[in-house]
Amino acid sequence: MLKIYGIKNCNSMKKAFDLLNELALPYEFHDYKKQGIDTETVKVWLDQLGQDLILNKKGTTWKKLSEQEQQDALASQDNLIQALTTHTSMIKRPVIENNGVYIVGFDEEKIKALQ
Repeated sequence: MLKIYGIKNCNSMKKAFDLLNELALPYEFHDYKKQGIDTETVKVWLDQLGQDLILNKKGTTWKKLSEQEQQDALASQDNLIQALTTHTSMIKRPVIENNGVYIVGFDEEKIKALQ
């Protein structure tokens, strides 16, 4: 079963939910605003996908950090994991996992290919 990570009230998430429902693809939703996200999951994402794909530098949460906080977050993977688990809104959305394969961000073609 697909697992989709994100926060409920996000336009990209709403588009992903709508498309998954339209395609009748069952999924489990992990709301990391309510449930949080564990360091192991974030480490796997960073190891497999890289920080450029996972860290949302365009979002307001990242932009609200001071330059020093941003530099500290990027200083090491451990620091970045700490920042992402503390400020989950800095994780790009959605993250869809399908048997160890990931889609990050709303990508209609990749999601349709899950059928």
